[in-house]
Amino acid sequence: MGLRQDEPDARAYGLEELLEQDPEFQVHDWQGWGSLLIEQRLRLTARLSAPQPVIDRDGTVLLVLGGFPPNASDWGDVARAAAEAMDAAAEEIYTEPKWRRKSAANASKVPRRGPHAAEHVGPAMGGGQRYPMNLQHSVVNLAIFARLFALKSFERIAGWTNTLFMAFAPLLHQYYSSTLDQLFDWDATQERVKPLRRNFMRRLSVFATATFNFGPATVTFPHIDFGNLAWGWCAITALGSFDPDRGGHLILWDLKLVIRFPPGCTILLPSAILRHSNVKIQENERRYSFTQFTPAGIFRWVYNGFRTENDVNTARSTTADEHEQRRQDRTRRWAEGVKMYRTWPTDSVVA
Repeated sequence: MGLRQDEPDARAYGLEELLEQDPEFQVHDWQGWGSLLIEQRLRLTARLSAPQPVIDRDGTVLLVLGGFPPNASDWGDVARAAAEAMDAAAEEIYTEPKWRRKSAANASKVPRRGPHAAEHVGPAMGGGQRYPMNLQHSVVNLAIFARLFALKSFERIAGWTNTLFMAFAPLLHQYYSSTLDQLFDWDATQERVKPLRRNFMRRLSVFATATFNFGPATVTFPHIDFGNLAWGWCAITALGSFDPDRGGHLILWDLKLVIRFPPGCTILLPSAILRHSNVKIQENERRYSFTQFTPAGIFRWVYNGFRTENDVNTARSTTADEHEQRRQDRTRRWAEGVKMYRTWPTDSVVA
């Protein structure tokens, strides 16, 4: 894993500016399907027509340059359809009077990840909640999101992402799948007016939550997703109409790595521990992204037997031995979590 460096400023960076500022950055000219050697700190598999895992010296898969399905000759059409659908959805969402009032109230606030429009959809847990709930949206917007999730283009993106996750981190994928199944099994026993909703069918995704980054120029500032599982992965799919040679690259600040990130391609990474952002795109270009993840609070809720941390710690039935056992478990969870990462055969890497 990369060591935390001095925090960069919360703003967007141009490619030339970034490289001039820190010559240690390496640019990986990823075409969405091939691979190049990234010095000797990180290595990539030598196959040139398949998704590429980025591994450390010990062979641990840290992230995956998933690209797009090698045999999907129509994937360009899939990506264009998803981008056009997001563009149309943004027109509906951000012309509502309610949104205009909200925008005026928040005009002086720049979101931590950047000034682009974004909507998070799906179950979440945190911020003092007693139990997981669906993120709140208007009835109109929920219908728009449901329409997006039901589109063949987004189903194929979710299915491809699921395939990548299962192939390159099978134990972690199983942990996500089991946690989400337990969550929805618990929810089915509750008599609630608003039961939890899956964004996609179970076979298509093991992620609880998704974010539509509507842009129209989605270029994130340097950030970590501290609300995600520490050793977990999130999936980012780039969409839109922009020149990936000049902008939109994924910047991994702690690894001193800049990865070309073409439209229609997917990358999976541990976003809670790797500080990341995007290179500026050109004026009048459009860039969107679709991300999938599961909030850490959901894992804690299920781990705690469908209770909050506070409920467990203050329960009269919890003995001193159990409190000590939980304390020890918390210190072990990171070590146990990273064991879910896959080790890649070192004889299959570019040397």
